Amino acid sequence: MRLVVADAGPLNYLVLIDAIDLLPQLFEKIFVPVEVRNELNANDAPAIVRAWIVNSPPWLDVKETVETDDDRLGVRNLDIGERSALALAHALKADLILMDDRAAVAVARRQGFAVTGTLGVLDLAARRGLIDLAMAFARLKTTNFRYRPEIMDELLQAHNKKRNDR
Repeated sequence: MRLVVADAGPLNYLVLIDAIDLLPQLFEKIFVPVEVRNELNANDAPAIVRAWIVNSPPWLDVKETVETDDDRLGVRNLDIGERSALALAHALKADLILMDDRAAVAVARRQGFAVTGTLGVLDLAARRGLIDLAMAFARLKTTNFRYRPEIMDELLQAHNKKRNDR
């Protein structure tokens, strides 16, 4: 089993587009720190996300906060969820981190972690035949998800090319 740690972003957006059930199909179990659970249950989180985290599925494993030396990890300017996700990833020796924030992704990669975000999860699910990528991207565009349009375009082109090559 791959050890996968998630930040709040991908979980939030996958819930919003009704694609959260892709995660256990792709990774079996997802680990999150308490701080990420708290972000997903905060008053400013969408109601559907708060309802999901309050009744979180058995494949989501919430772990207590791991103490870290933020200076050593180079994460001082990241939010608490991102810092905690990175600390948990170190503690578990995670194989993959799910996060969207570009600064946090850069820090995670500098620390040697493989990282993917919401778009990467959707792309992987489409490659495995679990979703229609164009439809998933269309739903994602109805949220406040921030992305560079060329990334979605490239993923869709690559996916369509693979489908046409079969």
